[in-house]
Amino acid sequence: MSLTKRSLAELIGTFWLVLGGCGSAVLAAGIPDLGLGYLGVSLAFGLTVVTMAYAIGHISGCHLNPAVSVGLVAGGRFSAKDLPFYVVAQVLGAVLAAMVIYVIASGQEGFIVGGFAANGYAELSPHKFSLQAAFVCEVVMTAVFLFIIMGATDKRAPAGLAPLAIGLTLALIHMISIPVTNTSVNPARSTSQALFAGTAYIDQLWLFWLAPIVGGIIGALVYNFIAADD
Repeated sequence: MSLTKRSLAELIGTFWLVLGGCGSAVLAAGIPDLGLGYLGVSLAFGLTVVTMAYAIGHISGCHLNPAVSVGLVAGGRFSAKDLPFYVVAQVLGAVLAAMVIYVIASGQEGFIVGGFAANGYAELSPHKFSLQAAFVCEVVMTAVFLFIIMGATDKRAPAGLAPLAIGLTLALIHMISIPVTNTSVNPARSTSQALFAGTAYIDQLWLFWLAPIVGGIIGALVYNFIAADD
């Protein structure tokens, strides 16, 4: 499969991840009595990964996330020369989805952009968690995510179940960390929402690139160490 087609698949997949996950947060989570809440948004993110993994996993690997792509490079599962193309495609897909969410959301009378499902720490954290807490949370959650991705896609793992394992992991990660950072573990997802949420969120965006990438590398390397034949 050509790099162009694989990159396009990543764009579409990341579009769906952000539209489904962040879209559920912006459009549905806060509806009185019927809102999805944290649990519903967490499941929405997980479902986007499960559905896209079955749709494009055989085309691009269904990374949908620069931290995943970097982690897979560190783990020897992905080519470093293809990395820039994947990252650009992922960010573009995420931004396009954020644009769609904005167009839909702004069609409601009295709409205010607000946080727009963006990520933050301190005053921008959903429950006012500190920079240190946010950094640790994002590193650890992304490390576990990559550890499970590496294991679930190992040729020795049960065939065909990787999308479920990875999607359920992402849902669980959101259940844990939405109160802390609104859950990033994905720099593309964070970038797309910050562009609409405004300057304060853009100023904090560095953390949501740095921490997930560091965590992704750690998770992949730890898996390789544990899984290596002695």
